Amino acid sequence: MRAIVISTPGGPDVLQIGDAPRPVLGPRDLRIDVRATAVNRADLLQREGHYPPPPGASDILGLECAGTVAEASADVSGWRIGERVMALLPGGGYAEEVVVDAGSAMRVPDALSDEEAAALPEVFLTAFSNLFLLARVHAGESALVHGGGSGVGTAATTLLKLAGVRVLVTAGSREKCERCLAHGADVAINYREEDFAEKARGVNVILDHIGAPYVARDLDAIAIDGRIVIIGSMGGSRSTEVDISKLLGKRAQLIGSTLRARSNEAKAEIVRAFVARFGEDLEAGRIHPVVHSVLPLDRAADAHRLMASNEHFGKIVLRVR
Repeated sequence: MRAIVISTPGGPDVLQIGDAPRPVLGPRDLRIDVRATAVNRADLLQREGHYPPPPGASDILGLECAGTVAEASADVSGWRIGERVMALLPGGGYAEEVVVDAGSAMRVPDALSDEEAAALPEVFLTAFSNLFLLARVHAGESALVHGGGSGVGTAATTLLKLAGVRVLVTAGSREKCERCLAHGADVAINYREEDFAEKARGVNVILDHIGAPYVARDLDAIAIDGRIVIIGSMGGSRSTEVDISKLLGKRAQLIGSTLRARSNEAKAEIVRAFVARFGEDLEAGRIHPVVHSVLPLDRAADAHRLMASNEHFGKIVLRVR
């Protein structure tokens, strides 16, 4: 099958179209004819050799996809051949075919295009699992989302607004702040010009993918009994600035979380909970991932360069067929 293959870790130019063996269908799997996939920050790290796939996962890049069901194993029921599907993947999305545990798959509502569907699973399930399952955010609270113009940031804004939560975001330019406000954020903070710890003081929940440089200021901003969820370490992984007395005094929770390496069972639970909470919003067309651009699969290198530039707003999608 046609896929993006990497012969050696490196820069974007190592991403080349080539032939890869068809994946083998497992006992609880769906085979998907992939129509589109999306680029995530983890793809760039894996391409550079810094983020290997979990054991048993495909070494082909791609953590989400949309397409149609091509085959289902004997132990899987409820899916029809040819039915539209989107799925959270441990890897393999930059290819014409992928197999995935059926519990990680969701039906695509008519309201979503293939490109939008491909842009949904990784970032919306990341935002949902961390904000709603771990941080237990609820209507009437406030949440600060770092990187409001990212895929996770735009997804988080959508879900939080649907849930009646006041949304504050950070972004790195005035233009991105304006786009975040247009997307639904109540407050947009330009972190290059403003102190987010001051502007967001008293928030109940913080979603942080930056890590070490932000943790101390997250603690400054968080409310009593607040919850800080760390989902990445783009700015560094070691902090010597955390004031434990402040953590204790605020009775704050500092939570670390990842999604990719979780078991199939754990991912299936997240998918079920997401559909139970937001399935009606999906069907009604109230959830639309923000798609910055769509490129053909053979321009994966350009897609990675665009993501590395941080000039995008929302998701970068690769059209596979």
